[in-house]
Amino acid sequence: MHFAYPPRWVRLLVMTLSTASTAQRPGRVRPVSAGPGLAQAGPSGQLTGIALMTGSAAANQLGAATAALAFPVLGPAGVVAVRQWVAAVALLATARPRVASFTRRQWGPVIALALIFATMNLSLYTAISRVGLGLAVTLEFLGPLAVALLATHRRLDLGCAVIAGGAVVVLARPQPSTDYLGIGLALLAAVCWACYILVNRVVGARVPGAQGPAAAAGLSALLYLPIGGWVLASHPVTLPALGRAALAGLLCSAVPMVADLLALRRVPAQFFGVFMSINPVFAALTGLAVLGQPLGLADWLAIAAIVTANAVSVSTS
Repeated sequence: MHFAYPPRWVRLLVMTLSTASTAQRPGRVRPVSAGPGLAQAGPSGQLTGIALMTGSAAANQLGAATAALAFPVLGPAGVVAVRQWVAAVALLATARPRVASFTRRQWGPVIALALIFATMNLSLYTAISRVGLGLAVTLEFLGPLAVALLATHRRLDLGCAVIAGGAVVVLARPQPSTDYLGIGLALLAAVCWACYILVNRVVGARVPGAQGPAAAAGLSALLYLPIGGWVLASHPVTLPALGRAALAGLLCSAVPMVADLLALRRVPAQFFGVFMSINPVFAALTGLAVLGQPLGLADWLAIAAIVTANAVSVSTS
């Protein structure tokens, strides 16, 4: 199976690779009290959270560019499978979660996070192959946007979220489609992303260090053993494609999982949801600097709107 993506792929696919999460239902997000592994919020903590989210976006963007080269050989399922395996190995080796000591209260969100890992990227990548990148990533951004809108208590935050969402639409430039399965898969990815933001916050509160994401990544990797095995057996696998998918696993899964977990210990979920709009900005600027892809006036205006919305949200939080 071969896939051909437009040049804007690298500039925008980074939207698919963001992270976060909790077992709460979408709606008003209650603050998670500080506990083992959950840092107290404050000015310095917020700045650290912003730095972590920025680093996560940068890693995602570089990983997306790498994964793009493996898609024609491995397909969406193959790339996702290798990503999950590599992320699991890296996180399990570094975090070394003490799963035997996990309580039922800790296992609940960890298992939920594993299921989200296993579903989110595959549903989005498949949607991209059916309805195109622009429409897929635009629909998926409804997830973090919904978290931001439902969790905010101020009109100013609401306005920032709406402006950021509209600017993402301008950057993605979605095209209409009648492929309802593809649209449904993109919406499924949106639901996963919203749950990812909420569940990751709960994991950070209940499980110390990075043990939660590591355990979740390990469970997710196990779920992908049959899928990945079948894909790799049925595709003409090459070492360069495997290497690119493996590197994407580190940059798009392992690094963001931990960075977003630490960020969600320091910033509110609604602000995290708004800040996710900066991912296509990083992708667009990398496309300009690394790939020589020009940006039009509408792109620059959208980038300015996203940066302004995030700056206002940060300065008034």
